[in-house]
Amino acid sequence: MRVLITGAHGQLGRALIATAPADAVLDATDATELDITDAPAVERRINATKPQLVINAAAYTLVDQAESDEVEALRINGDAVGVLAAASRAIGARFVHVSTDFVFDGGQSTPYAPDAATNPLNAYGRTKLAGEQAAGTDALIVRTAWVYAAQGHNFVRSMLRAMAERERLRVVIDQVGTPTYARGLAEALWALSARQVQGIFHYTDSGCASWYDFAVAIQEEALARGLLSREIPIDPIATADYPTAATRPPYSVLDKRATVALIGAAPHWRVQLRRMIEELHG
Repeated sequence: MRVLITGAHGQLGRALIATAPADAVLDATDATELDITDAPAVERRINATKPQLVINAAAYTLVDQAESDEVEALRINGDAVGVLAAASRAIGARFVHVSTDFVFDGGQSTPYAPDAATNPLNAYGRTKLAGEQAAGTDALIVRTAWVYAAQGHNFVRSMLRAMAERERLRVVIDQVGTPTYARGLAEALWALSARQVQGIFHYTDSGCASWYDFAVAIQEEALARGLLSREIPIDPIATADYPTAATRPPYSVLDKRATVALIGAAPHWRVQLRRMIEELHG
């Protein structure tokens, strides 16, 4: 099976490469090699390699910066998805696109189903929703949330640095979602792709947490594995006490029942966090 992966140097792209099936012949590319907003360049690459599956792991992920850079975010998260989908469709390749919980406004208190009404609160969410629409109904769209890995820029690595350098931390407690280990997400993408399904599916690790809960767990796991030498206080704060350029949904837990029915339940987020810490520990 020939597979084109975009965003290959990102945390999800790296995980997709690491977890690829034995029969996958990968053409892994990133922005330095292929501008996915350039339709002729995308068409040339896809026509040359003739993938049977295209997985788009590329994205503009700077949530706060997108508030002042929405045009560029839309080019990557929206327009480019349409380019990739069209080029894939033209040669009969299946197209897989990764989206986000930020397409929801967080106003409900139960997990969001794939067909729940969308209402993004920020520019990042709007551009990712545009990407879903550009992907088309014949694509596989997988929404996820709070992704992290042992490499790249993410909450876990940021917390570990802050815990090593500071005497005390303040972390938001009134935003609730689900942390998702990039390797588990990658495995789910391969599993769903193998079933050749279409439409919107949700995947995160199991369970839910606030950012505060997540931070406390990060410190506990890191202390247990010797990645941190001391414990520091972590204070729960309200979103209002930590203003950001982009508004975040207060609740963005995703309903994964349709995904579970196909590929089984994901491990609990705390188990996956431990696996990531073990990876960092070496």
